[in-house]
Amino acid sequence: MYLRRLLPVLLFGVLAACSPPKGAAPEGASSAAVKFSAADALAKGVPVAELQAALQRGDFTAVQLTQAALDAIKAKDGELHSVIVVNPDALAQAKAIDEARKAGKSLGPLMGIPVLIKDNVETADNMATTAGSLALKDNITRRDAPVVARLRAGGAIILGKTNLSEWANIRSTRSMSGWSAVGGLVANPHDKARTACGSSSGSGAAVAANFAPLAVGTETDGSVTCPASMNGLVGLKPTVGLVSRTHVVPISHTQDTPGPMGRSVSDVAAMMTVMAGSDPADGATMEADKFRSDYAAGLSKDYLKGVRVGVLRDRIGSDPKTAAVFEAALKTLTKAGAVLIDIKESQVPGLGEAEWTVLQYELKADLNAYLATTPAVVKTRTLADVIAFNTAHAKEEMPFFGQEFFEQAQTKGDLATPEYVLASVKAKTSSALKLDGLLKANNVTVLVSPTYGPAWMSDPIWGDQYTGPSATQLPATSGYPHLTVPMGDVQGLPVGLSFIGPRWSEAALLKAGYAFEQAQK
Repeated sequence: MYLRRLLPVLLFGVLAACSPPKGAAPEGASSAAVKFSAADALAKGVPVAELQAALQRGDFTAVQLTQAALDAIKAKDGELHSVIVVNPDALAQAKAIDEARKAGKSLGPLMGIPVLIKDNVETADNMATTAGSLALKDNITRRDAPVVARLRAGGAIILGKTNLSEWANIRSTRSMSGWSAVGGLVANPHDKARTACGSSSGSGAAVAANFAPLAVGTETDGSVTCPASMNGLVGLKPTVGLVSRTHVVPISHTQDTPGPMGRSVSDVAAMMTVMAGSDPADGATMEADKFRSDYAAGLSKDYLKGVRVGVLRDRIGSDPKTAAVFEAALKTLTKAGAVLIDIKESQVPGLGEAEWTVLQYELKADLNAYLATTPAVVKTRTLADVIAFNTAHAKEEMPFFGQEFFEQAQTKGDLATPEYVLASVKAKTSSALKLDGLLKANNVTVLVSPTYGPAWMSDPIWGDQYTGPSATQLPATSGYPHLTVPMGDVQGLPVGLSFIGPRWSEAALLKAGYAFEQAQK
């Protein structure tokens, strides 16, 4: 989501079985001694590597694991509204995976693992890609986004589509995170009166509720990392261009990216290994392929020993409870061997205004380009058409908030307009220079701060009301990677620790996050 008054906020954005993740299995740990049924393995949040081992041993099948996920959604999602639709072909896909396994085939680290997809990412299954809007209720494209195709090739089972903040929370300046006309309001499993954050709210809530081990989110500014933080998950916003954006309902070609969400760093690393890969069709260069990696292979609890870590002291916020959890996380980093370096200033004057301008121009250009590729049955072919649709269906589409951002974006010119060109250079260049400068001047490998504070109350009257810390804007506008890992809770509500690094540093961030996760348990 993106709210100007809360810059930066979140864009493109339990009890027992829904408890925060406990971390990946330590190196060398054996899963052979413990066996679960498929339903128990899912409900207990068993890590992906252990699920794979269980599938390989024959403890249960991919069909049984997928059925358990479908059963959990049917039984429990009525209160959460995290899943818009389940895939009618999920069990058939799982059966094919089981048959491939019997034949001795190995498809990759996600073979037989159910994965949920945010409903602004196209899949070739018989499911519409709606971005939460009734204007796209018939948008059944029968094409896989390349990121989904990579997941299939890696053995993942496409379980269904998750709810989200409508249009990735870009429609209104007074929106309520997690609400869409198609799916209703997503609730946070830790406290159903509170936000699951946006815009990948359904992806975060569904994994936190143990409906699936993994989910795909998308982020423009905070929409993977905020729902991950507030639902007690690990979430990675990759370097823009490392994961394909083709056939993803867009906001901004300079900031949008899909990203993995899961219960542990090792789970997210395995998912990222499958998802990563450049796609020239979306304007990315082949440079991304130079930095692809088996992100799970290098994870070590000892990684942080001697690593210099920059602490963004000006991004802690004013909430003493969140600050106390952050200070405890810093002690854990020190215990893991990190050398902490305090950084007192990380702000970029005027960055929020420049980003706001960029998003207005790019939303109009990029959404118009996307809508032109949808099936003929979709009648909203431009942003102007969507605005008219919302006006005509105001009772369903705008019961709580309007479409001010859409209307502002519609007034903008093309991407050659000087206002856009100047703002684009300001947003991307100044934030990249700032991050590179902080890393170099302080001789640090990674920067840390609280991701966000605890989840706020969902409020249909006033919309999102949040004044706490946020770590998202610099990595969002620069296109640099950003990892969030659970660092504790504030009165039972999860809060995350952010790891931010230079371009293409996903492997280092995941290693740092894993070492922290293992040290804090």
